[in-house]
Amino acid sequence: MEMLLGLMVLTVLIHLVDTLSYSVRLNSVKSGKFALSMSLFNIFVLVSRTANMFQAPLIGTLIGISIAKEIDPLKDIRLVIFSATIGTLIGILFIPTFLKLFAIAVNRLETKGSVPSIVVEALSVSNIKRMLKKTTKPRKKMFYSLRYREIPKRLLILNTVITAIYTIGVISAYYAAYFVDEEFLLAAAGSSGMINGVATILLTLLVDPQSAIITDQALRKKRPYGDVKALVVMLIGTKLLGTLIGQILIYPAAILIASFY
Repeated sequence: MEMLLGLMVLTVLIHLVDTLSYSVRLNSVKSGKFALSMSLFNIFVLVSRTANMFQAPLIGTLIGISIAKEIDPLKDIRLVIFSATIGTLIGILFIPTFLKLFAIAVNRLETKGSVPSIVVEALSVSNIKRMLKKTTKPRKKMFYSLRYREIPKRLLILNTVITAIYTIGVISAYYAAYFVDEEFLLAAAGSSGMINGVATILLTLLVDPQSAIITDQALRKKRPYGDVKALVVMLIGTKLLGTLIGQILIYPAAILIASFY
């Protein structure tokens, strides 16, 4: 039970940081400090990637115990996927607060020129109290009057599908090990890297360029700032939808992977 809880917490953290990453585009366009924004955000990405490194062994342990006990781990797996949805929702709620704090951090980075010094400064008791005071709730009006029609529908569909694959990539490969013979357990589990690799390639080739074009055009004043807002809202919405679709895909994906072995 403790292992499952730890796995769920890690999954929440990974998807929380991933959701917040979408909002960096808003700060980079508003402040005009794109390079500084991305440099600072790499720290958050590092936290997410580090958590992801610990996720796979925990999933492997969960599936291994289930195989030894001959118990289908699907219920526990669904809880892990549900944690991805929770992490995304928490990220959505924290975006207004994150943007305020991130803008301050970018300005501090420009002054100090050192990420570690900013991290140390942020961890002081006085600064933590200031950060808590800057907590902001999402407002309904931020969703109104956005130019949703200006965002390519193909981009949103791709982001939904890729997010669904990324959400269940590692989990489905390990779950597939439950359905194969003993000599193919490691082969099935090892498919996780390939599946997530494909999802990452698709994201890099099909989603990121389109998003970058819209963001870059807004930076050069060729598009209104509202287009970037609409882009971020729609990408986060489709990411949330992708985690929900993952619940539907997890079982057939595991069976499909297992069929190869």
